[in-house]
Amino acid sequence: MILRLFNTLSGQMDDLLPADGAVLRMYACGPTVYDYGHIGNFRTFLQVDLLRRTLHLFGVPVRHVMNITDVDDKIIRNAAAAGIPIADYTPRFEQAFLDDLQSLAVQRPEVLSRATAHIPQMVHLVQQLAARNAAYRTDDGNWYFRLSSFPDYGKLSKKDLEGMADGARVDVDEYERDSARDFALWKATPAGETGWDTPIGRGRPGWHLECSAMAMEYLGESFDLHAGGEDLMFPHHENEIAQSESATGKLFARHWFHVRFLLVNGRKMSKSEGNFFTLRDLLLRGYKASAIRLALLSVPYRHQLNFTFDGLLEATSAIDRLRTFAARLRAAQLPSGSMPATMAAVAAARQSFLEALANDLNTAEARAAIFEMVRQGNIALDADQLLTEDRDAMLHLLDDFDSVFAVIADHDAEPTRAAIEWARANGQLDSVAPELIAADSLTDAEIDARIEERNLARRQRNFRRADQIRDELAALGILLEDSRDGVRWKRR
Repeated sequence: MILRLFNTLSGQMDDLLPADGAVLRMYACGPTVYDYGHIGNFRTFLQVDLLRRTLHLFGVPVRHVMNITDVDDKIIRNAAAAGIPIADYTPRFEQAFLDDLQSLAVQRPEVLSRATAHIPQMVHLVQQLAARNAAYRTDDGNWYFRLSSFPDYGKLSKKDLEGMADGARVDVDEYERDSARDFALWKATPAGETGWDTPIGRGRPGWHLECSAMAMEYLGESFDLHAGGEDLMFPHHENEIAQSESATGKLFARHWFHVRFLLVNGRKMSKSEGNFFTLRDLLLRGYKASAIRLALLSVPYRHQLNFTFDGLLEATSAIDRLRTFAARLRAAQLPSGSMPATMAAVAAARQSFLEALANDLNTAEARAAIFEMVRQGNIALDADQLLTEDRDAMLHLLDDFDSVFAVIADHDAEPTRAAIEWARANGQLDSVAPELIAADSLTDAEIDARIEERNLARRQRNFRRADQIRDELAALGILLEDSRDGVRWKRR
């Protein structure tokens, strides 16, 4: 199946296939490691992960490069305020970001590219632009891109730049003005400030220059897809296109993939609004990493997501339903054979699931197809009308669903424990939900032993003791569910 994906550059749905017929080369803007990532950041990283996983499901090999911006204005400002060099400031936030990706089951890119490790490539790109009269140096040692040298500027964001101020310059890494100006490629820095001695002078790269240099270093001068949040479209991605295509004379990226912002409780996320959340904030409130992942993926990437705690609870319930159904299928003792109607229903669910993903990653419809199969499967199990081949077909489709959504396999305990350890190490245990600390005190083996003790009490008709064990576990955040297939448990 071929994935059709909206292309910001062309303004239409385009087939997404490798230009060389072999490996799809994609670049995704990564984090600026000056603080902990928030859920708005992770919506973008999760949608890129979903794209990558869908391509793999469709049999398309991927070479995925993501940058780590470890030098920019914010990092320099924060490191200076902390009184430490940026080389000592950024590693803890980079590691925190990578830990958060692991907690959310985000696959690692083939290449993680740090800006500070690619200064020679950035200097070379400035030299290429200077040779083409697309870059110039000012008396203070800064290098700027000459916007008037690139007539196609604005082709990605579709902004009307008629009023572009010729020769006006901006030298901050990020700006929100609609007006386009010559932007800084290389910023001169005096001795004692963060900088590198290079053939174009002492200084450091501008943010826009970093991504172009690293993308072309690992993917070539022209590649298949560039991804990022919608907030990066202008000016960051527009500037990447201008400097890259001016240097090479080639199309920088054929396809551009942009993820919409999210709202939190209907408002833009901000600390002043009191609705700003990192992944750790949510884990320490007792929400599961899998539920956070599903909530951030459930709304298709081109639609604005309104993130709410009710939505997190709904995602938690949805995952419990999937896991319970998968456990029922695996535990059921079924006669051999298959039911034609059931096999046809599973085939239809598979087709709907794949078609939804292929249609611009429509996660809402893809999820709906799977839950319709779950509904029908539970009805068949309850009526003893499911056979072994039916069960195997359903489990196969659940595996394909989980290869993309990654929420059925239960890995929730480790992210929660890691978050508690982080809170303990940073003196923030008062932010941890009390039941989390209590539940974390029990290992899985200890919980299983308590359940076996309860089973024994029930067999001995000591129901008072059995209920006592159940209540003790519930007080520790361990919930039991009795079914005809046995006892299942989960951490609250």
